[in-house]
Amino acid sequence: MSFFLRSGAKKRRPSVLALALLGLFQSGLAWAVDPFVLKDIRVEGLQRTDPGTVFASLPFRIGDTYNDEKGAAALRALFATGLFKDVRISIEGDAVVVIIDERPIIANVNFVGLKEFDTEALSKSLKDVGIGEGKPFDRALADRAEQELKRQYLTRSLYGAEVTTTITPIERNRVNVSFNVTEGEPAKIAEIRILGTKVFSESTLLGLLEQTSSGWLTWYTKTDRYSRAKLNADLETIRSHYLNRGYLEVAVTSTQVTISPDKQSISIAVTISEGQPYTVTGVKLEGDYQGREEDFKHLVFLKPGQAYQGEAVAATTRAFSDLFGTYGYAFARVDSRPEIDRATGQVVVTFVAEPQRRVYVRKVIISGNSRTRDEVIRREFRQFESAWYDGQKIKASRDRVERLGYFKDKEVNIDTQEVPGAQDQVDVILTVVERPTGAITVGAGYSSQTKLSFTGSIRQDNVFGSGNYLGIDVATARTGRQLQVSTVDPYFTVDGVSRALDVFYRTTKPINTLGEEYEYVTKGGSVRFGVPFSELDTVFFGVGYEQTDITTSRGLPQSYFDYVNRFGTRSDSIPLTIGWQRDSRDSVITPMKGRYQRANFELSTLGDVRFARLNLQHQEYFEITNKITLGINSELGWGEGLSGRPYPIFKNFYAGGLGSVRVFEAGTLGPVDPTGSYSGGNRRFNLNAELYLPVPGSGNDKSFRIFLFADAGNVWGEHEKLKLDSVRASAGIGLSWLSPMGPLRLSYGKPIRKERTDRIEKFQFQIGTAF
Repeated sequence: MSFFLRSGAKKRRPSVLALALLGLFQSGLAWAVDPFVLKDIRVEGLQRTDPGTVFASLPFRIGDTYNDEKGAAALRALFATGLFKDVRISIEGDAVVVIIDERPIIANVNFVGLKEFDTEALSKSLKDVGIGEGKPFDRALADRAEQELKRQYLTRSLYGAEVTTTITPIERNRVNVSFNVTEGEPAKIAEIRILGTKVFSESTLLGLLEQTSSGWLTWYTKTDRYSRAKLNADLETIRSHYLNRGYLEVAVTSTQVTISPDKQSISIAVTISEGQPYTVTGVKLEGDYQGREEDFKHLVFLKPGQAYQGEAVAATTRAFSDLFGTYGYAFARVDSRPEIDRATGQVVVTFVAEPQRRVYVRKVIISGNSRTRDEVIRREFRQFESAWYDGQKIKASRDRVERLGYFKDKEVNIDTQEVPGAQDQVDVILTVVERPTGAITVGAGYSSQTKLSFTGSIRQDNVFGSGNYLGIDVATARTGRQLQVSTVDPYFTVDGVSRALDVFYRTTKPINTLGEEYEYVTKGGSVRFGVPFSELDTVFFGVGYEQTDITTSRGLPQSYFDYVNRFGTRSDSIPLTIGWQRDSRDSVITPMKGRYQRANFELSTLGDVRFARLNLQHQEYFEITNKITLGINSELGWGEGLSGRPYPIFKNFYAGGLGSVRVFEAGTLGPVDPTGSYSGGNRRFNLNAELYLPVPGSGNDKSFRIFLFADAGNVWGEHEKLKLDSVRASAGIGLSWLSPMGPLRLSYGKPIRKERTDRIEKFQFQIGTAF
């Protein structure tokens, strides 16, 4: 007698008939099989699936007693693998035959018409949900993927996007899956209204928003593309604006988003209930502060007599939590409870603390670093294993890992996880997402200062995942050429002392008013060590060798000619250097606040050249508003000859141009040689001020900004007196753009104080110039 039970499924669900048969099989009705001892198990219909996968799913083996329940369990287990679209069990005497109908395998996934998204990223996301090359095909998953693609387009304001899925069977039971996309045009915000405002004007509140209505620059900023997530963030910005000015009960009572019938235009209407302002009359601490109330009182940012400020309350709770963290309380809870009196418009804020339990760190676990070695990351950690949890050290560890530059921005995250069964232990888990750290670049550029220039470089910031830097830079321009090979080992010693090696060859051609060309060539190398003295401070020590050759071509300035007559065309020096640097800026490229300071002292007492040279720089950025920043930069340079020898002229400072005193041509300030050459000087001073403003219509986009500038400075020769009336000054307006080719800066200005010999260049631009 032969008996079989079949379970077929579409979309991962058994058919009604299969379920009915399965129920009958389990209930022992018409098709029930009397239990028997299995002597053989066969599998039929397999094409790609390993037989072991089937046998491993079966709840019975040869020699077992087979019954109806085991047959039903076998069908459920085989179907649960997702590999088969139909399964049958046939009984032939004392043998069980499992007949399989495999699902087709996805051979290829294609996207047609895709422009808004990266194909590789979409393929990866779909593979995570079961649609990918080599995976069993399931129509239900394909439909879900289609809906997910449509949802992704909605997040980009492409409401008219259409996605259709095409399934093409090919040989060997495989299919090609193709997603055909018609993206259409993005819906743009035509109007944003904020209703119910009395204290602040509607225009003031609109100026706080990241999303804007369409304007002349929104093609670049894309701030007119609607996003629900961004709208929620904007509503929170409005709420914070009120909370920071005493309006404790402000609320967004309604938000209406209307889309036009053609799905191309969106209107947003937000209604606000402002409430009344409140003044803080008292601040209280309640809860368990471990007897350190005085330490916590110093961290209260809220002051009685002032308007209630939401940011001050949030800053206080964060500061309290961080301080608890330094004491080892990783899960401390700090809540703020305002007690309001509507009749008087007064509020008393109470901070309630629950430190809970003190813990120590069992393990530091690092994940996501497929290339960078664990030790490169671990050596940046200030929180050690088997030590008490310290929130301040954990934050410092995360910041140090992020500053390495080997991982994507905002993709360095630290999480604290309780150890099961241990109340006083936690694991610290650091998750990173790596980014490419090598670059091969070849390019050409044109600037008002250097004319046509060519550059090329090979750079790897993280060689073989070791954390070491290796770079080869080549550059040629009107004012000179350079070839330099550099390598840096940031942990030359286990204590974090860095070592840098440089080998270079440079030719320099100072600007000559007569049009004649002359140059001097400097070649050599150096080694320097950086010793970290704190989280922000590093001191550098180094020694180098330099050899300078001055060509005696036509047009050689008199000062160079005099130097050559006295010391010859070739000069050797062995400079010793010591330097210090501190950087607390929130960003190197677009800083909004923070400070950068450096000092470098160079001393040469051996060789043909004897001199001392000092460079000082101080930068500071002030965040006036969330969109406006003031930057101040000052530099001081000083050089002096030693042992009765003059200061070497090829070590002179130069001024003028971007990075110095704008409006004046680069390198043309200071003494003018009788031959008409600008030879620089041994003393330099310049002061720069920049006020950064958002470009109208760009929202708060920091990659594209206008700036107003004012510069002052000059260089002085060895025998010149430092006079205030000799300082040059200029002012103007500029544009800063983080372009795909690098930071681009354009400026236009006029001189405020100048001399007859100065060369004026009102419009200046360059790619890659720093502040």
